[in-house]
Amino acid sequence: MEAREALGLDVVRLVVAAVPPHKEVPGDPGVEVRLELCALAAAQEPGLEVSRVEADRPGPSYTADTLRALLDEAPQDELTFIVGGDQALGLSGWHEPETVLSLAHIAVAGRGDVSRDEILHRCADLDVSRLEFFAMPRLDVSSTDLRARVREGRPIRHLVPAAVADRVGELGLYA
Repeated sequence: MEAREALGLDVVRLVVAAVPPHKEVPGDPGVEVRLELCALAAAQEPGLEVSRVEADRPGPSYTADTLRALLDEAPQDELTFIVGGDQALGLSGWHEPETVLSLAHIAVAGRGDVSRDEILHRCADLDVSRLEFFAMPRLDVSSTDLRARVREGRPIRHLVPAAVADRVGELGLYA
């Protein structure tokens, strides 16, 4: 896994939101199915795990709350929160951005046409010493695109692990 190696992390956890706070997904199969799909995706990847920390908490999921919960579970851990450059660009507008930066390093992967300088400029009101930029191969695959491909009857097998593609088909998701 590219980010784990680039950042020298022991493990990367996929955190599945029970209620995503910023977007509604048409045809959302629910948190339990999304957890299952993530578990299928992570099953063959050493150092990749799925966390229920947000799935088991009621209400909207905010990064600051999630980081606090993860540290409550394992206070000895040093946390790194991995985001794309497009998300880091809006960090100042996040819920409790200073808390997020105090609880974890923010690892920013290049994504889209957002430059490091632009991110640093937009986050000038924050302690950007906790931001770590890293290179990662660009893969232009989004969940929105995957759902559209399924809806259009186009294959996703080459874009997701076979077990995930199979389960999406078995459950008739996103069609």
